[in-house]
Amino acid sequence: MLVAGEASGDLHGATLARALRALAPGTRLYGMGGRAMAAEGVELLVDATGEATVGGTEAVKGVPALYRAYRRLRATLGGPDRPDALVIIDFPEFNLRLARAARRAGVAVVYFIPPQVWAWRPWRLRLMRRVVSLVLAVFPFEPPLYRRAGVPVAFVGHPLVDALVEAPSRDDARKRLGLDGDAPVIGLLPGSRRLEVERVMPVMRQAAELLAARHPAARFVIAQAPTVARGTLEASGGGGVAFTIVPSSAYAVMRAADLLLVTSGTATLEAALLGTPMIVCYRLSRLTAALFGPLVRVPWISLANITLGRAVVPELYQRRLSAPALAREALALLESPAALAAQREAFAELAGQLGVPGVGARAARQVLQLAAS
Repeated sequence: MLVAGEASGDLHGATLARALRALAPGTRLYGMGGRAMAAEGVELLVDATGEATVGGTEAVKGVPALYRAYRRLRATLGGPDRPDALVIIDFPEFNLRLARAARRAGVAVVYFIPPQVWAWRPWRLRLMRRVVSLVLAVFPFEPPLYRRAGVPVAFVGHPLVDALVEAPSRDDARKRLGLDGDAPVIGLLPGSRRLEVERVMPVMRQAAELLAARHPAARFVIAQAPTVARGTLEASGGGGVAFTIVPSSAYAVMRAADLLLVTSGTATLEAALLGTPMIVCYRLSRLTAALFGPLVRVPWISLANITLGRAVVPELYQRRLSAPALAREALALLESPAALAAQREAFAELAGQLGVPGVGARAARQVLQLAAS
């Protein structure tokens, strides 16, 4: 059983499912995920990727649907259709509860893309020691942390290393998107959750208008996540600048762009691995920020900065996120070849830390070995 609860988890689950089918073609794969996992042969008992939420107080609206999903999966774990192994992918609020149910039912639990306990909520390690059979670590600094806590762990590398092998080249991406000439291309990636988009997209659009005033020939391309309706992007306003909305082609947007305005999340790591300079944005509700902000243990919000251990990309978070501030940071990069080159050099360093292609196969072998035992 594979369980993912949002767009990035669906992508990583698809990478694992593809490898599992290649190594053990007769294996039945089922659980919770989205389009990508379904395309790789996962039978979806629940499609909950559209229910993914952000923050703490914002998550309340999604609780009923997620609780129904949890009950369905929990019943399967304890019934005649129970799996040999449960693979949970990110989505810790939901998945750690499901892991408890799995261990009560005697089902081995593999955590692929484990919780960011190095960033916040380190006490989750105690729970993981009790209910997780094996953690498949994706960042190089994770294995020592889990070993010290007594949690079995294996480093397999980040699944994005596999996913990005098929990303288009810069020239192919520009042809696909109809972007020709030498005018700067600014990519906007406002997130894969509706609430993220509603909070960040208006600021990005306003910043784009300020950038267009300085660079009238600039082209602005918005990457639409499959979990976000086009209307949500269009409702964010913006009058004087033409935007091209590109559905389900985030990698093409990342490759084609000279600079990205990105909502914090998996997309920041994808952009870094593709070598495209960026500015990272994020905004939670004031209540959520007040409740959970003091729990954060790292000084950055983007995975690129966290993995490298230093501030490589600019981050605009909460009150610091405004259209003038975002436009200033963007102009500082666009008009400084040295600053753009510095980000690209750091991204090359980051790519070397996240493993080599074959992550899905390495993870699949670990899962199959645990299931067989």
